[in-house]
Amino acid sequence: MKFGETISKNLHQQVFSFTQYLIDHPSVDIINIHPAYSSVMVSLDNNASLSRVSEYLQIVLTKVIDIEYPKPRIVEVPVMYGGENGPDLKRVADHTGLTPVEVIKRHSDGDYLVYFIGFSIGFPYLGGMDESISTTRLEVPRKYVSAGSIGIAGNQTGIYPMSSPGGWNLIGRTPLSIFNAEKPEESPVKMGDKVRFRPIDETEFDALAENQ
Repeated sequence: MKFGETISKNLHQQVFSFTQYLIDHPSVDIINIHPAYSSVMVSLDNNASLSRVSEYLQIVLTKVIDIEYPKPRIVEVPVMYGGENGPDLKRVADHTGLTPVEVIKRHSDGDYLVYFIGFSIGFPYLGGMDESISTTRLEVPRKYVSAGSIGIAGNQTGIYPMSSPGGWNLIGRTPLSIFNAEKPEESPVKMGDKVRFRPIDETEFDALAENQ
């Protein structure tokens, strides 16, 4: 189901409401729901009736008009920037003409909306990054990125929820676990949340990591 072609808060709210209704009112024909910036893709059961699904989705569209978009939760994510946790901080600084300190300030000053969770399981796509720190992806993706790594790709920023390959510029890392694979609904970061990054030092990073 496509709601538009751009990235905007208005389209996000439509995607959020549509997705939430499908979750709260499950259909036997739909086995998975994949929200994106301006669309929602649904995966169907092999025995699903296309006409029944189409009719159901049209009904959902009429229902979500009256759904009130909830006030976003504010989720603070502590980040240790640079060093081994942020090996591409200098690359971002060189690309943008800023100092590493300025990159950190502009990144941590942002108020980020979680548009959706995707790419890899639990990966939050965050909107609202200062365009002055926008940086192209790595030409050669890493084979291994540590869980909790904070990356920049183009004008987007995000958090790797688990260790995986990746081509985003790594500028820092959070010691917090942001995704609960066993109970996704209890994950600390969810679609529709507002994320704020807080710079921390190594001492606080180690203390927080120990408590995870």
